[in-house]
Amino acid sequence: MKKILFVCGSMNQTTQMHRISEWLGDYDRYFTPFFSDGLLGIASGMGLLEFTILGRKRSAKARQYLAEHDLKLDIGGMGRHYDLVVTCTDLIVPREIMRKKIVLVQEGMTEPETVLFHLARNFRWVPRWIAGTATTGLSDAYERFCVASEGYRDLFIRKGVAPHKIEVTSIPNFDDCAKYLVNDFEHRDYVLVCTSDNRETFIYENRRRNIEKYLAMAEGKQLVFKLHPNENVSRAIREIETYAPESLVYAEGKTEEMIANSSMLIAQFSSTIFVGSALNKPVHCGLRPEELRVLTPLQNRSAARRIADVCRNVIDG
Repeated sequence: MKKILFVCGSMNQTTQMHRISEWLGDYDRYFTPFFSDGLLGIASGMGLLEFTILGRKRSAKARQYLAEHDLKLDIGGMGRHYDLVVTCTDLIVPREIMRKKIVLVQEGMTEPETVLFHLARNFRWVPRWIAGTATTGLSDAYERFCVASEGYRDLFIRKGVAPHKIEVTSIPNFDDCAKYLVNDFEHRDYVLVCTSDNRETFIYENRRRNIEKYLAMAEGKQLVFKLHPNENVSRAIREIETYAPESLVYAEGKTEEMIANSSMLIAQFSSTIFVGSALNKPVHCGLRPEELRVLTPLQNRSAARRIADVCRNVIDG
């Protein structure tokens, strides 16, 4: 039986890999938390990359999820020969993976193109990961790249991705946002702020100024904060209690359901904005409304199956 390795990472990446695998039951399926070799692998082992998917905390969460769902583990993908590797990121492509057939799946929102993006795109010696998800797809190490929408197809082609490698499939976790409208979240008709982990990833953010801006945008409506899972929770709560003491703060909970019950969503470059856009909520983020509209994942309710079909085509030709 042919074997497939699914490379996980954040919970969004891990659950997407799981959903795709469920349509590939006729193959032998194994899973691994995200990993790297070389200097990044060494740094990860030393606990120096805890703010990334190479960190021990996120790796432990991925392992816990895989164990709870009785999925077979092969840490680092070294235990057997694989006919295919499915992954949500190509910012880092370990040598062990590079030698395999790869299907890349867009994980969610891509970050803006800064000067680091242009350096990474134009100079091979600049690592792609330094520019974040803006460089997604630029490795060209894959056979096929499954993307969220026609808008993203056009965006990736403009960045330099080979058009013949792109498949517009939508992406799991964002292909059926209407289902979040049926929920038991206790609040309704508020302004939701999904915070970022900028500071945890060494990007400057003036949180006090932002909170004050959010209060003004809410125009007296209840303000609800949903904290980023990678964020320093105690610091974030302390800041919100200081500058917006009447606000509600959630460190846990289903963000998608909170978005569904909101009257407006405020976020930065976060995949949460896809849910707001798909549900026709007013979304304030780093994109113009028309840009967000064309990038929003197709609501076809079949992304995992479509991606599995792409995987079959790559494995079996």
